[in-house]
Amino acid sequence: MGDFDDDLDHLASELNLASPQRTAEAPGSPRSIETWLRRLRELQGSDLLLVAGAPPVVRASGRLLPTSELVLGPGDIDAAVLPLVPERLQEAYRHGASVDLAFTVRGLGRFRMNFHRERGRPAAAIRALPLRIPKVADLHFTHDISVLSTLQRGLVLVGGPTGSGKTTTVAALIEEINNRDARHIVTVEDPIEYEHTHLRSLVEQVEIGVDAPDFPTALRSALRQAPDVIVVGEMRDPETMRIALAAAETGHLVFATVHTTDVAAAISRIADAFPTERQNAVRQDLAMALAAGLTQTLIPTTSGTLMPAAELLLVSYGARQHIRKNALQHLHQEMTMTRKAGSFTFEESLGKLVEQGVMDRNEARLRAPHPEEFDSVASA
Repeated sequence: MGDFDDDLDHLASELNLASPQRTAEAPGSPRSIETWLRRLRELQGSDLLLVAGAPPVVRASGRLLPTSELVLGPGDIDAAVLPLVPERLQEAYRHGASVDLAFTVRGLGRFRMNFHRERGRPAAAIRALPLRIPKVADLHFTHDISVLSTLQRGLVLVGGPTGSGKTTTVAALIEEINNRDARHIVTVEDPIEYEHTHLRSLVEQVEIGVDAPDFPTALRSALRQAPDVIVVGEMRDPETMRIALAAAETGHLVFATVHTTDVAAAISRIADAFPTERQNAVRQDLAMALAAGLTQTLIPTTSGTLMPAAELLLVSYGARQHIRKNALQHLHQEMTMTRKAGSFTFEESLGKLVEQGVMDRNEARLRAPHPEEFDSVASA
């Protein structure tokens, strides 16, 4: 009977592990989302990854660290995560969509989550957001990017790969404006990640799916609200791009994020999103509207931390001419020609990291898009 009872216990454990119908665990439980998020904060990690068949894993300083020996089942993930997901997004998730949202846990701060499936099982990637909106200086750029917060009008593109800190950079720039100027700021986000308070500026934050059905609808509405500054959480479709360009051309300061590797690629991506017969007209609009382009990526340092390397183009007459003619390969040279205005190249940023002793010279050269230029910058 003992062996039979042991087999029953083992079977019951396996069924419990696989069942999606578990109730949420108490906050102190090893299967509690709060327990895992607290460990994420303790390790000063960037991400918490929840995948069935593996323990909760924290990404810290670029390394993946299991937080315990607990192996998660699908039911554990559902029970932990579903209470955080609004009903409207649960419905989308049940129909097979991955969902993005942000949430706050008392005492632990704010987090961004992508809730999705892999091999038919629930999985989640949770990003820890800073406990406060950082100042621009706290982001540790190698060059001063605060000039972007002093612009009065035009489109500012902030590009970079996923997870490179674009949203954080825009939030820091908006907070700098909020602290310094009396302006009306409207952000359109999916989801809202950083919650701004009204300081010198009045800040309205519109969340897609809650306050508006989509980006184009939200932006059209925002333009009727007499804004000075508009933030577009992501340029996803031609209609959003068209409205953002129109807003920048009519005297608003517009910040928008794009998933690209450099400034030229960001401009090209916007033009290429339109039908061929419209692309030349879009380039003319971009040439008039674009005020600056910042592209960033996070690079591991010799100490294992991550620091941003970036390039910044402050658009001048020469850059506008290159955009009009679709001669985007010349924009890199424009960065070197407008250094006095605040522009800088990716190679100059990498050179500063080497100079500061936080990055190996050979590693920096491998990452440089123009290695020969890096050699001249790093030896200067």
